[in-house]
Amino acid sequence: MKKIIYILLFSVSSILFVACGFYSFTGGDVGQAKTIQVDFFQNQAQLIEPTLSQQFTEELRDLFIRQTNLTLVNTNGDLYFSGEITSYRVAPMSATSDQTSAQNRLTITVNVRYINTLDEKKDFEQSFSFYSDYAATSQLTGGVLEAAFEEIIDRITQDIFNASVGKW
Repeated sequence: MKKIIYILLFSVSSILFVACGFYSFTGGDVGQAKTIQVDFFQNQAQLIEPTLSQQFTEELRDLFIRQTNLTLVNTNGDLYFSGEITSYRVAPMSATSDQTSAQNRLTITVNVRYINTLDEKKDFEQSFSFYSDYAATSQLTGGVLEAAFEEIIDRITQDIFNASVGKW
C-alpha cells in the first residue's frame, strides 16, 4: 500500500513539475523569440548627462538577458528596442517656511519603440518616465546622482519589460 502511495505522489508531483515548466517566474512571455536587439538610446533631452545614455542602454540589455532566455544580437533581433531619452529635468518639489526649496526631483523620460518581428500586434511606441527625490541641500553629483539614476533606471527598464513581454 505504501508503495502505491509513493508511486502516486511521485507521478502527481512529476506532472505538476513538468506542467509548471511552461511558465516563467519573471512573468516574461517572449513567445517563439530567440534573439533581442537593443539599440543605443541617444540622449535628446535639453540637459545632457554624459553617462545616462550608456547606463540606461546597458541596464535595459542586462534586464532582458537576466530575466529571459533571449540572446542579445546587434542586428535582426526577433524583439527590437530603439528610442531616445527625451527629458532630463530637475525641479523643486517642496518649500521650507523661508520660501526655499526643501526637496528637488530629478525626472527622466524615455521614448521607446518596440518591434516584435514575430507578432506585429505587440509592437508599440510609448514614453516611460520616473523620478527620484533628493534633498535640496545636496548637489546632484556623486552618490546622490548614482542613487537617483539607479532608482529611475531600474523602474523605467522594469516598466519597459512589463509593457513588452511581461504578462501581469
